[in-house]
Amino acid sequence: MKPVTKIKSKSLVLPLDDIDTDQIIPARFLTTISKEGLGKNLFYDWRFNSKGSPIKTFVLNQDESAGCEVLVSGRNFGCGSSREHAPWALLDYGIKAVISTEIADIFFNNSLKNGFIPIRIDEESHHWLLSNPGVDILIDINELSIDIEGFKKLDFYMDPFSKYCLLNGIDQLGFIMNHKNEIDNFEKKL
Repeated sequence: MKPVTKIKSKSLVLPLDDIDTDQIIPARFLTTISKEGLGKNLFYDWRFNSKGSPIKTFVLNQDESAGCEVLVSGRNFGCGSSREHAPWALLDYGIKAVISTEIADIFFNNSLKNGFIPIRIDEESHHWLLSNPGVDILIDINELSIDIEGFKKLDFYMDPFSKYCLLNGIDQLGFIMNHKNEIDNFEKKL
């Protein structure tokens, strides 16, 4: 993983509630154990018609969405079955964070373990973001803040261990491996 300190992007708004992991990455694309290439199937059944052609009205297929790294979704994002492929697909597509009032717990934790940033915010701020697509957003992991152009600066919560891992570009295994010498010394004492 690369360290994540700040994300600066225009917002991409998908104002749907209850977006489950099978909508994020349909089950038929889960035959891989690699994180690479999953982005092309992100929201596949919403992005493409039955012939595989892009649906022009879907937000990810519109020109103004190109390069957006922050997704603002309706409530209850990432619900459904627990599949780590969902944050993998979002990251592989280029989306680095999701903002909502509610994010499913398992998806939330899987995201943090993989370097994807799930952010829960209050109803008023969420409503404003849904109503104002394409605004500039700066997410600061060190400060745990979101600076929203034309609105205000918000604080958000992240547990200290996840914050440490993101800022240092490591996952749980990387954290453990950083203490390998201490672990080896402890085992020698047994």
